[in-house]
Order: sequence, then C-alpha cells, then structure tokens
Amino acid sequence: MPHAHPRTLARAVARIGAALLALAAGGGGARAHDGAADHAARVPTRSVREYAVPAVHLVRDDGREISLPDEMNDGRPVVLNFIFTTCTTICPMMSTVFAHFEQRLGAEADKVHVMSISIDPEQDTPARLQAYARKFHAGPGWQHYTGTLDASVTTQRAFDVYRGGKMSHNLVTLMRAAPGKPWLRIEGFVTPDDLVRDYRALVAAR
Repeated sequence: MPHAHPRTLARAVARIGAALLALAAGGGGARAHDGAADHAARVPTRSVREYAVPAVHLVRDDGREISLPDEMNDGRPVVLNFIFTTCTTICPMMSTVFAHFEQRLGAEADKVHVMSISIDPEQDTPARLQAYARKFHAGPGWQHYTGTLDASVTTQRAFDVYRGGKMSHNLVTLMRAAPGKPWLRIEGFVTPDDLVRDYRALVAAR
C-alpha cells in the first residue's frame, strides 16, 4: 500500500528542499526495464517517505542471521535496493550503479551501509549472494540479504516495492541519512553520479 507523506515529514522535506527538487528535474532518461514487458523507460522521480523497518530476521551473505532493524539502525546512512541473482535485466544494472556509487564515494564508502535484499530468497542462498557480490566487486560496506519468503515479502511490503513476484520487479532505490530520518525514494534508473549527489544532499540536510 502506498505510503502518504505524513505531517511529521514536513520539516525534513523543507530542509531537503531545493537540492532534491533540482535533482528531480534532472537525472537523465531511464534505460531500464523491470522484467515486465509493458514498462517503458522513464526519468526517475524522487519523493520523501516514512517507512517503519519491519521486525524481521534475514540472513546476510556471510550466513549470519540478523535482525533487520538492528542491521539498518547501526547509525550509518543506508542505501537500499531489492534484487535477485538470476535477474538478467534491471538487477545487474542496479548493482552496477551501486558498485560505481561505492567507487565514487572513495573513502566515504566505509561510512555508508549499502544493502541489497533478495526478492527470490528461495533461490538466493547466502553462497549465491556471495558470488553475486563478488561479480559486482561489492565493498565491505555493501551486504546482500536473503531469508524466508515471508520475511522477504514482509520487507518488500514495508518499503512499498512488493509487486506480486520477481517478474514484476521495478526500479526503486531507497536512501536514509540516519536512523529515525525519512527515506528518499527514487523510482526509475539513476546514474552513479546522480546517486552520489542524492546521497550527499540527503546527508547534508539531516
């Protein structure tokens, strides 16, 4: 169910203000497809949302079971997306963007928690996720997560990305400056440079 912009976000929206409006006006055209043949490429749209991190347990790519709230609330900014390892369309593209995002941040990358959660957890074992992470040269701050199907769906619903199955997966990137802060939701293809600018604007506004 879509999340409305609650009144509690008014100040955050005002602070982020001009920076995000300027970014939303630019960003370049989308070249992505989400596996559903009727989705056209489009310019990314940005909005500020409030999401409650669900109290679920996932399994990190190192095989460790984690509490998602604990994992997300360790104090670092979070950059989040949802992928599956057998995807041949938007997931490799999104992961390539994340890889270049880390590279462009340089030494700053250690201060950001980049997270990719599988929407196909029955296939995506920790070992598969490790291989996928290596393929995209994921740095130490970028983890991949799997778990039960129920935990994955619950998480997708909490962040309003669940579309009924992996073949209806769409391009959504989520970003939060710190625990308790609102999320920036980016729908559509975003370049690594745009993602870096979004990240820096969001962190500067916290």
